[in-house]
Amino acid sequence: MINIIGAIAATLTTASFVPQALKILKTKQTHDISLFMYILFGSGVLMWLIYGTMLDSMPIIVANAVTLCLIIPILVMKLIYK
Repeated sequence: MINIIGAIAATLTTASFVPQALKILKTKQTHDISLFMYILFGSGVLMWLIYGTMLDSMPIIVANAVTLCLIIPILVMKLIYK
């Protein structure tokens, strides 16, 4: 039951991030996002991924790996399309 709740929470939080990431990837418009916020957020997601790996918790690992895969291109585009 704990893993089901974790999987649902992970899906919801990761899915909530997807529309913004897709919009940025599609429009290449990043002037309205904070570079510092994305660096902090990405660092936190990386720490959650490491934590999930240490706990061997698949919901934490998958959610944070997917989120990190969305954050990295946004950070790169933020730096490229200043």
